[in-house]
Amino acid sequence: MLRTRAGQTSLRLLTDRDRAEALALCDRDPVANVFVTARIAVCGLDPMRLGAQAWGYYESGQLISLCYVGPNMMPVQAGPAAIAAFADRARRQGRRCSSIAGPADAVGELWRQIAPFWDRPREIRHHQPLMAIAGRPLAEPDPAVRLVRPDELSILLPASVAMFTEEVGVSPIGPDGGFAYRARVSELIAAGRSLARIEDGVVVFKAEVGAVTGHACQVQGVWVPPALRGRGHASRGMAAVVEYARATMAPVVTLYVNDFNAPARAAYRRVGFSEVGTFMSVMF
Repeated sequence: MLRTRAGQTSLRLLTDRDRAEALALCDRDPVANVFVTARIAVCGLDPMRLGAQAWGYYESGQLISLCYVGPNMMPVQAGPAAIAAFADRARRQGRRCSSIAGPADAVGELWRQIAPFWDRPREIRHHQPLMAIAGRPLAEPDPAVRLVRPDELSILLPASVAMFTEEVGVSPIGPDGGFAYRARVSELIAAGRSLARIEDGVVVFKAEVGAVTGHACQVQGVWVPPALRGRGHASRGMAAVVEYARATMAPVVTLYVNDFNAPARAAYRRVGFSEVGTFMSVMF
């Protein structure tokens, strides 16, 4: 168990006994914390099931903040003292994540304290608007956007790889030949969270709902082939995704987008998304 103490503060590894308290903490900002909330709700806090550690920062015996540390490192409700404690633990443990992501103020300060001790990141995206919609879409939904069928995995997978490579800057096909990524795409299809417009075996628009809680759901992997952009597929496709997600998953639909992606931001605004915060990502 990791533990550091200074006066009435402590940092320790959270366990399943802390699940209710951790979820209550995440619910203080259900949009920003949707990914961590969904992971804890489904998997609990046992590191083996969660595929990550959750560090809890306490003041006078009360959980004030936590940090999800798995493939992504994500601070939750982190103030200056909690960030300092997380940074100290991260310096001593070394980097195990492929990115740090979350609210820009917290991630920026966390990275400032860790940076001298970790390797150089591949890219830092300082300003990623966090957007949300809690009503009906303003754009007309594309009636051709639907759930992807399991037998369409071979059609969707190349589009998913292209999206990931364009968005992240590296291919998701790793040393395993893409087995893990293919499994994740297949899992989202099976869960009814992968939507697309497919014409004659070609993906015209795609998006997935990567995280779902009772309060919000997070859209990811939005993509239109470069040759088909500028025709309204993104806004009408996202309107269909919003309509479906709000009817079947959660009342609020959220996503975050790179500030330099002006066409995507404009498309989301046409659908009715508004900016509710700012994220930051440090990618290795």
